[in-house]
Amino acid sequence: MPKVIGHARLEQIARRAAGIDLDKNKTARVIDMVEKKLYDLLKVGEENARYNDRQVIWLSDVPLTKGFRESIRKFKALEEEVPLEDILKFLASKPPLKYPLEAELEQKLPEIVGALIYIIAQIIKEVSEDNRYPSEEELDKTERILDLTL
Repeated sequence: MPKVIGHARLEQIARRAAGIDLDKNKTARVIDMVEKKLYDLLKVGEENARYNDRQVIWLSDVPLTKGFRESIRKFKALEEEVPLEDILKFLASKPPLKYPLEAELEQKLPEIVGALIYIIAQIIKEVSEDNRYPSEEELDKTERILDLTL
């Protein structure tokens, strides 16, 4: 199944964003978190488009809070890339959304995914006692926090 981002790229972004090191098993968990939250955001966007009587999901339909937008800015400052093609392949492997994404939203997907990685890396850093090598329990806690907030 296609992944939204590769292990090496995610590991590099997490290291630059928060100074944490993730092995392959932990990057796989973080990738799963990113994919779940991306799809959740797009599903909410779909609901908002329907509510606004549109059959296209606009960028403004996706619930990007002030903090999320700040995380996009911080991710962009890292000058890291998330390939759009990987994101689109991942989305094509999921149950289809009822409505297509507008072009502007599609072009912003790498920034949204990058911000999700940035946010998750920051949460891991905050909950990790080691601050560099998170444990499985700290990843569990990170995922619970993410589910409560996004």
